Amino acid sequence: MRFRSPVTRHSLWQVAVDAGIVAAAWVLAWNLRFDSDWPRYYDRYLTWEIVALVIALKLPVFAMAGFYNRWWRYVSTRDMWSALRGVALASVTVFLVFTLFEVHRVRVPSGVWFGDLLLCLALVTGSRLLARTIIERPRPGSIVARGKEAIIVGAGDAAQLVVKEMLRNPALGTTPIGLVDDDTRKRNMRIHGVRVLGTTDELDRLLRDRRPDEVLIAVPTASGQFRQRVVDVASALEIPVKTLPSLAELVTGDYDLARQVRPVEVEDVLGRESVEVDLDAISGYLTGEVVLVTGAGGSIGSELCRQIARIGPTKLVLVDNAEPALFEIERELVDERGFHAAAAVLGDVKDPVKMRQVFAKYRPGVVFHAAAYKHVPLMEANPVEAVRNNTLATQTITDVAVEFEAKRFVLVSTDKAVNAKTVMGQTKALAEWIVETHGHREDVATRMVAVRFGNVLGSSGSVIPIFRKQIARGGPVTVTDPQMTRFFMTIPEAVQLVVQAGAIGERGQVYVLDMGEPVRIMDLAERMIRLSGKEPELDVPIRIVGVRPGEKLHEELVGSDETATPSPHPAIDRVTRPPIDGAWLDEELSALRALVEAGDTLEVVGALSRVVREPRRIGIAAPAETV
Repeated sequence: MRFRSPVTRHSLWQVAVDAGIVAAAWVLAWNLRFDSDWPRYYDRYLTWEIVALVIALKLPVFAMAGFYNRWWRYVSTRDMWSALRGVALASVTVFLVFTLFEVHRVRVPSGVWFGDLLLCLALVTGSRLLARTIIERPRPGSIVARGKEAIIVGAGDAAQLVVKEMLRNPALGTTPIGLVDDDTRKRNMRIHGVRVLGTTDELDRLLRDRRPDEVLIAVPTASGQFRQRVVDVASALEIPVKTLPSLAELVTGDYDLARQVRPVEVEDVLGRESVEVDLDAISGYLTGEVVLVTGAGGSIGSELCRQIARIGPTKLVLVDNAEPALFEIERELVDERGFHAAAAVLGDVKDPVKMRQVFAKYRPGVVFHAAAYKHVPLMEANPVEAVRNNTLATQTITDVAVEFEAKRFVLVSTDKAVNAKTVMGQTKALAEWIVETHGHREDVATRMVAVRFGNVLGSSGSVIPIFRKQIARGGPVTVTDPQMTRFFMTIPEAVQLVVQAGAIGERGQVYVLDMGEPVRIMDLAERMIRLSGKEPELDVPIRIVGVRPGEKLHEELVGSDETATPSPHPAIDRVTRPPIDGAWLDEELSALRALVEAGDTLEVVGALSRVVREPRRIGIAAPAETV
């Protein structure tokens, strides 16, 4: 094995400086101990031979302590603690050598050892701080002359990182000229020399007085309402607004401020406060388990994979029928995130033979079923495939999970399953019933739950990416109806709650996520146009195209025959309703399967609508058949 020296040619000048520091500390320690009048029998300790020996003993310890693996211009508090440990260890090394090998017949006084330690530590740390101060000193006139001027909203940890990087790195081309923070105690305080000017209530006046080139939001925990307020004030003065996604993204991975800072997007202003999850409960059922995710390449499925990988399963099995999407999520987990316990399976959840092979090979303890067709107009045009993929595939995967004794099964459902009017919603309503009836069976050990939520921001094919493309083309932005509303939630938030529901889920239970207040699609379109720096109708027209077949103006989270009650988690509600008759459902699914195999579209649509409209529930008489 080849030994790699901790000292490189680029750090030789640091070694030379430290050699001088060690020598100076040693000589000064003697002078301070005896006030420059030490007894003659100590003269040998101040000869060049002994000083060189002290240097030769200390510098290798410094090198092994990592002194020369760091640039002095980036020295931090952690580096200071490392310097303390390194200097202390080096002093102990010199003490042991002088004591055990009798370098001189007269012992070194204890005051010299103590003085040498303190002086060496002070000079080592002081030299590094001095170097950083000199390197990062502001250049004359740089505060007003370099690049764009920015006012930063926030004066916390993220803001200080931003300010420091902007001042240190001229290549960013941005100079902070002031900070804004709602903590009134911070007014007139300075962060790296930049003053806190006031609060966000004064933002309008501050922007008019200072006229910055841009505003940067550096508050990782900011709510959507807070970001929207900042955007509204800045937009009125035609000042662009940028944001940092989160402090975690800023300080982990490759530190690149220019890449992290980005324009404010609609996800930022619609987003809510971070969801708190019970990590102990989640870790309790995922850590050390084999976890299988269907639809692993989709918007929800891929985020499930990312979050589950962080918890630490024994194996994460990724199942998807779309090769490019499956390749991308496997590459991300393995190559970018360093999670090597991922197994990519190219397979169709509608294929019971393939699914049995996968379950027999990996024996998953937890299954997340996210594979589904979700686009309403496509499902209306292709009802046979909608039933085959959303309903019958769910029956297949639940049967296989029960057969191979999986511990938990979580179905990702949708608010379109409530009082379903579309083919897509009806197929997902049946999927919920399948999970519900399986979970209530006494002979089934698998704990099965369904989790229902509305639209997720930025998922493939959702309204936000569509609007974004339409705005980029100059319009028109197409809205189905001026009064149409939808519930929205970010993908990470939805997935966090899905995983949490899997932890608290009871047998055969349906849960619904707290989606907040519904958003009017017309307002969403106008907001996105303004965030792009344009004005609705003036720069980008909005066209009303009419409601699509089966589409509802307002989605619901709880059905007319359902009741929502609190669960152990404040952002998740438990849905209670009269249970479905499992035997009746099995008969109807068998009939549907036969119609799907025959490919009779009209018969499939009619049977699907009838089953969802007239369910047979336990303890409730079946509706009379109409003649």
